Amino acid sequence: MVDQKLDTLVEAIARRDRLAFEELYRALERPLFRFVQIKLNDPFRSADIVHEVFLEVWRSAGAFQRKSSVRTWVFAIAYRKVMDVFRREGRVSYQDELPDQVDDSPDAAAALIAAENAEAVRRCLEGLKPEHRLAVELTFYEDMSYGDIALVKGVPEGTVKSRVFHAKQLLMRCLSARLTLGKK
Repeated sequence: MVDQKLDTLVEAIARRDRLAFEELYRALERPLFRFVQIKLNDPFRSADIVHEVFLEVWRSAGAFQRKSSVRTWVFAIAYRKVMDVFRREGRVSYQDELPDQVDDSPDAAAALIAAENAEAVRRCLEGLKPEHRLAVELTFYEDMSYGDIALVKGVPEGTVKSRVFHAKQLLMRCLSARLTLGKK
């Protein structure tokens, strides 16, 4: 959904427009759930967090200051709520697993290769430091800009760029090693 449309929805939500809230919910619920689920690896708690995020959006829409996009603002709320869960549980790092991503192609060989590649990427992602992994997830899975990620994480944009650069280098090294070992 276009940023301008999301801005309009948040303005309407600030005026307590339930239809606008429903539309925003429909637009962001799936990517937000996926984002939270990747962190928590628990679909029930993830759903609870997503609902908490949207309740906060409902309550604070009038305070949205447009310092970031609506999408970034909502993801930042979700990120803080996930971090609250980690703090309550005493977790200091992400050790969850990414969901398997299987190609829905009718070609069985292509599906098998895609599953093997997804598994290799997942394994390599697991080996990254949490800050590198999160930068990759937000960049490539959530299609966020470096500036938006910087706002979500509360770090300079240059830090995000550096993390993504280093993460890509580490992923390439890991994937190359897996391919080399897999061919032997």
